Amino acid sequence: MEYKVVETFVSINGEGQWAGELALFIRLAGCNLNCNYCDTTWANEPSVAYKSMTKEAIASRVREAGVRHVTITGGEPLIQAGIGELLEHLGTIPDIQVEIETNGSVDIEPFVNLKVRPSFTLDYKLPGSGMNTFMKVENYRFLTLKDTVKFVVSDKQDLEVAGNVIETYGLQGICGIYLSPVFGRIEPAEIVEYMVEHRLNQVHVQLQLHKFIWDPQQRGV
Repeated sequence: MEYKVVETFVSINGEGQWAGELALFIRLAGCNLNCNYCDTTWANEPSVAYKSMTKEAIASRVREAGVRHVTITGGEPLIQAGIGELLEHLGTIPDIQVEIETNGSVDIEPFVNLKVRPSFTLDYKLPGSGMNTFMKVENYRFLTLKDTVKFVVSDKQDLEVAGNVIETYGLQGICGIYLSPVFGRIEPAEIVEYMVEHRLNQVHVQLQLHKFIWDPQQRGV
């Protein structure tokens, strides 16, 4: 089995529970959604250049990186053929933590009982993304404290929907919860004001660190 890898690089995690920590990013090609604020659309194009890598080659890249945290992202990594086999293989490498960044539309159940379970960072696509009807909320049955639900917020309506989802599915206390502004669409202060108004305990506001450290359009960071 070979996987379509468009890039690998070491940087800091820009968001989620491990924000600010070093991670090896493995970006896979292709996505089943088309969010209107997506900053990696280039990786989703059918014509994108990629390197075919076996699970052994990817594992070798992980070992040589010397970084404990491994983030598998995309695109949408869970639609790659044989992704479970890759995750299982990476689970044999000692002293690493594998995180899957997934868009929230793909079933995670096939992967939660792996011998070494990865952590999941699931987006909940809000109306501002144009993709909110594709969310698979059944995934929330499998969440643990090592997992994250991330809401990328465009406007006040998105905040209201995020608050309703958090309450409806009882997410507080069972996983990490992060509200992140779409860069340039909403001021972070508006999110904080909403959190204060609605007493959103166990919820974090988070900025995309990499977009403040580097040019927001820069790749490989």
